[in-house]
Amino acid sequence: MRILSAEAMREVDRIAIEELGIPSLVLMENAAIGVVDAIGEIYEEAESAAIFCGPGNNGGDGLAIARHLAVRGYEVQVFLVAGRRGMRGDAEVQLGICRRQGLAIQEVADEDGVVEALEEAREADLIVDALFGTGLSKPLEGMLADLVDGLNDLPVPRVSVDLPSGLNGSRSEPFGPHVQADLTVTFAAPKIVHVFPPASESVGELVVTDLGIPPELVEEAEEEGGPLHLLIGEELAGLLPEREPGTHKGDYGHVLLVAGSAGKAGAAILAARAAVRSGAGLVTAAVPEPILNVVDLGSIESMTIPLPADASAADRVLAAAEGKSVLAMGPGLGQEDTIAEAIRRIARETALPLVLDADGINAFAGRAAEIAGRSAETVLTPHPGELGRLLGIPTAEVQDDRLAAVRRAAVETEAVVVLKGHRTLVVTPGGEVHVNPTGNPGMATGGTGDVLTGLIAGLLAQGLGALDAARLGVYLHGLAGDLAAARTGEVGLTAGDLLDSLPAAFLELKEGEPD
Repeated sequence: MRILSAEAMREVDRIAIEELGIPSLVLMENAAIGVVDAIGEIYEEAESAAIFCGPGNNGGDGLAIARHLAVRGYEVQVFLVAGRRGMRGDAEVQLGICRRQGLAIQEVADEDGVVEALEEAREADLIVDALFGTGLSKPLEGMLADLVDGLNDLPVPRVSVDLPSGLNGSRSEPFGPHVQADLTVTFAAPKIVHVFPPASESVGELVVTDLGIPPELVEEAEEEGGPLHLLIGEELAGLLPEREPGTHKGDYGHVLLVAGSAGKAGAAILAARAAVRSGAGLVTAAVPEPILNVVDLGSIESMTIPLPADASAADRVLAAAEGKSVLAMGPGLGQEDTIAEAIRRIARETALPLVLDADGINAFAGRAAEIAGRSAETVLTPHPGELGRLLGIPTAEVQDDRLAAVRRAAVETEAVVVLKGHRTLVVTPGGEVHVNPTGNPGMATGGTGDVLTGLIAGLLAQGLGALDAARLGVYLHGLAGDLAAARTGEVGLTAGDLLDSLPAAFLELKEGEPD
């Protein structure tokens, strides 16, 4: 599903209206029906609504919503904020219909009006916030800021039309007072504000409803830097590897994993077990000889080969790579100079698709360009600290603009880069971004990244390309975390719980259960 900026959405609307000839009033009606349908489905017991309408098209949407709610039997009270100032075009048409329909409309023009409106709204079953839309460019002040703060204090569910008023559709950072919505109904496509934190934390449940605009207008919308996508389960389900009768383990690929060190055998075990859980036919873990037996016991479904503690380890890995499907390196390897040099050499010389995580990425700290030019596809799975080291910038700079940092890394490395964290990002060298909605804070614990490494490697081994393996891997990884958290809670969640939940995540995605 595409994610659009406010500017891109305005262009989509313009094309639909001016070039296709869809009347803007039709789009407004479709938007209102979508909101009313969502209200009816989510707030089944509601019988009354207080609708706060601003002076622009968002207010026009609110007036159309009021009409349709009234037709469906709701008791409706409309609060027209700032009277008729600025009410023009389609919004003015909607206001005229509401008046002729006999709806209760109260104008709110000053602080006393705000206090009175809030008191009346307290008695409603829900609030509809149709004050301001995606294009708001400055913070709300004065009476408007007081109104928004007052709405947030009401013990009534708040439904925002398009986005919570006070936010900007193209910004992930709030810039002033804004509505804290329980439900937001947006149109045609989610916007940046709905997806990227911290602004997205004010959206509540998000529903994307149809405007009657041809989908290709949304899909072809241009965005500066490249298109943004939200990962959707039903779209990803088609990427799941199929199991055909008569096949055997050799048909599902062989993962070679280079991982682990003294005290960090667990990283190798978790990654190996995740590769097995991904459906890979065979998994071999190449680990330092002192931890060989520990890894053998910890991951009984995979095989092991010992690595010597000298420069010949690279030769051993390259030899072992012959006949394998994919190579994954990094979890728990350590950052000694000899290890880093071996990692860089292996990455340069192997012809296999490559997944680099953790110390596999740290080996290229400040040397991102050395990853570029490989003959096979590469996937990097850094957390913000590792991405900062790769690019030679502070972690805080990565966090200040995750999108810009990960796009830069994808360009410099010519790899698919997975920036882990809340709303994990999967980015291509061409700047295409995929945002993952699954996962929860309970996954912020040691070992979960190792699970992701093995999962993506296993999907690559089964024939998926780098982008598809990364997209499917991060979605399933987060979904497994959500299933585990539903069972155990977030606080006690472990990486092992993710492994145990991976089969259920695959099954849920395949059977099309709700996200």
